[in-house]
Amino acid sequence: MEDYIQSPNLPRGKVSLAVIDGRVSEEIERNIYDIGIRLIKTKKMNGLYDAISYHPDIVIHHLGNNEIVVPPNSENQIIYKLEEEGFKIIIGKREVEGTYPFDISYNVARFGNNAACCIKHTDEILLEKLIERGIKIININQGYAKCSICVVSEVAVITSDRGIYKELQKNNIAVQLITPGNIGLINMNYGFIGGASGSVSNSDIAFMGNIELHPNYNEIHLFLSKHNKSIINLSKNLVNDLGTLIPLKEYSILTP
Repeated sequence: MEDYIQSPNLPRGKVSLAVIDGRVSEEIERNIYDIGIRLIKTKKMNGLYDAISYHPDIVIHHLGNNEIVVPPNSENQIIYKLEEEGFKIIIGKREVEGTYPFDISYNVARFGNNAACCIKHTDEILLEKLIERGIKIININQGYAKCSICVVSEVAVITSDRGIYKELQKNNIAVQLITPGNIGLINMNYGFIGGASGSVSNSDIAFMGNIELHPNYNEIHLFLSKHNKSIINLSKNLVNDLGTLIPLKEYSILTP
């Protein structure tokens, strides 16, 4: 049996379904399947530059439970697959297209009762849905919010963005600041740790590569351990930004 994940990015058990960049390597895909996760792989979103054109955190936003917000120009196949899994699709107001800031309308980092985003560039319908749920909106200058934030717990994150670091600390969020770079991204100088990771259970965070190759591995490992999280490396190579492994469903156990 499966349940919808109630709190976005933070499963209560083992993840059973997730969305990932359709260009994911065979090694990473195989390792994800080996830990029991089915995948919905994205298709290319026309109009976006190549590096992010398949990124899940650009083209969908999970509100929690079975509700997902997508841009009005979404690729139809992913909508059909989500609907087949029982998700209610909410169409946003803003299309995602071109380059920054027209590509970040749904790139909101949700952790617990908090959502970090650049408000002025965030889709109005998505903001409305978050406010309806009583979510605290934390305004940051970095538009690629979810790309930049690795969600660890409801009150803990990792980022390489100093502006995010300062703003979240003001809001009583524990933040581990790491050095920018050392994360791959197609056709770009480097990617971001939020886009290179995702929770695969309530106690495990997976990285799209080997996080031990990152120069801040010791700090990352200690921070995750402090918050009762373990690391799963999905390949032996440099960690790559694939637009977040977004968990959507988790295994449930029926009890008498």
